[in-house]
Amino acid sequence: MRIVLQRVESANVAVNGQTIAEIGKGLLLLVGITHDDNKSDAKYLAEKCVNLRIFEDGAGKMNVAACDNNAQILAVSQFTLHAGTRRGRRPSFIQAAPPDLSLPLFNTFVELLAESGLNILKGEFGAYMKVSLVNDGPVTIILDSKEKS
Repeated sequence: MRIVLQRVESANVAVNGQTIAEIGKGLLLLVGITHDDNKSDAKYLAEKCVNLRIFEDGAGKMNVAACDNNAQILAVSQFTLHAGTRRGRRPSFIQAAPPDLSLPLFNTFVELLAESGLNILKGEFGAYMKVSLVNDGPVTIILDSKEKS
């Protein structure tokens, strides 16, 4: 699993012109799932996202985690995070898991995030979405479950 994590002042997702999810200060997670991802990957990344100390403390240092400041989280499935661009000019998406594999794992990931007690919202899986955000910092971090050590 691959996640582009963004610390945001606010973020929202709209489908067909209607806002379906909106958060204030928190995290926007763009989530890409590949063929060999499993619940272990989802668990690792859910724990990492909730506990990563990327919010500022009273001294202005990134020393506070989402779980420590009651941050909101908006998770959006994004198969394009596994785009192959080495050959030609059109991206290949063969590394992205098909919906019958990725939807259950995405939902598991969201459920694991919710175990933190934080307010977790999500985009609409498989829909054409408009995602808006105000990046805070900016802070943008790429996480990949295959790079854990």
